[in-house]
Amino acid sequence: MDDEIMMENGRAEQQQMFQPEIITFGESMALMMPEGSKGIEYSSRFQGLFGGAESNVAIGVSRLGHRAGWFSRLGKDPLGRMIMKKIRGEGVDVSRVELTTEAPTGLMLREVVSGKTSVYYYRKGSAASTLKPEHLDEQYIKQAKYLHVTGITTALSPTCRETVREAMKLARKHGVKVCFDPNLRLKLWSLEEAREVLLELAQEADYFLPGLDELKLLYQTDSFDEIVSRLSQLKAVSIVKGGEDVTYIVEQGRVSSVPYFKAEQVVDTVGAGDGFCAGFFVGLLKGYSLEEAVRLGNLIGCMVVQMEGDWEGIPTWEQVEAFLNNVKHVER
Repeated sequence: MDDEIMMENGRAEQQQMFQPEIITFGESMALMMPEGSKGIEYSSRFQGLFGGAESNVAIGVSRLGHRAGWFSRLGKDPLGRMIMKKIRGEGVDVSRVELTTEAPTGLMLREVVSGKTSVYYYRKGSAASTLKPEHLDEQYIKQAKYLHVTGITTALSPTCRETVREAMKLARKHGVKVCFDPNLRLKLWSLEEAREVLLELAQEADYFLPGLDELKLLYQTDSFDEIVSRLSQLKAVSIVKGGEDVTYIVEQGRVSSVPYFKAEQVVDTVGAGDGFCAGFFVGLLKGYSLEEAVRLGNLIGCMVVQMEGDWEGIPTWEQVEAFLNNVKHVER
């Protein structure tokens, strides 16, 4: 028993020393994909993976050399344990993750048929959808520099919505900067419902990270000038992804743009936005200017799309430096 107490105390001290610089939370699901190029209904062999926008960002931040923490509720089942172990294995703090018997871990299936990706969710009533404000640890949020939240979490359930609102409130209370990515998912809720919630939360953020296509839907306009006018009314610095070969920065009515990096070969675009967010945050943590941080985000997004997987293609900081310094790869 004494040995067990010492081990628990050691883990507690290690968690206290870790102190993530960026904290995020939301649902990570088990991911099943057919091997090869067959559709789901014609496949008998599947890859067992996982994915989730928020954990993707946390993994990215960790790989790029900074401290990240992610929490959620997962089912106390093989899929939940697999997800927690793999995220922890990437150096992300999962000390606030709860494994519960109340509900199962969410699941998604993905297939690529004729070059088009389709995703099927099995997440209604999942463990993550039962998140409530009382699951938040105020002291954990307090010690971070940034809190990253997404619109996906708000779409999961009314209690998840309130949890996001409360987390943002706690962050503001303690001077923690709030980053909000709307991550519009119309398979989870209607555009009308999403518009009301996401635009409300955008007003409370310090950094707003939408895609241009998302803004056209949320603001009900294709006019770039009108979109900039609406963004200029926010207190947040808006980083608009998905422009024509550039990412836009909208700050107090001023618009600037940062060019993309050219990908040699696009393999899988899933996870590119999360990779961008991770790179952008790491740029901020390193004290870069907004333009430099966005440039780093663009680079990470470019590197992610050249490999298959939600988060597997996110590079390490050493790989980023090698790219920027034109270090040649020695194959043999």
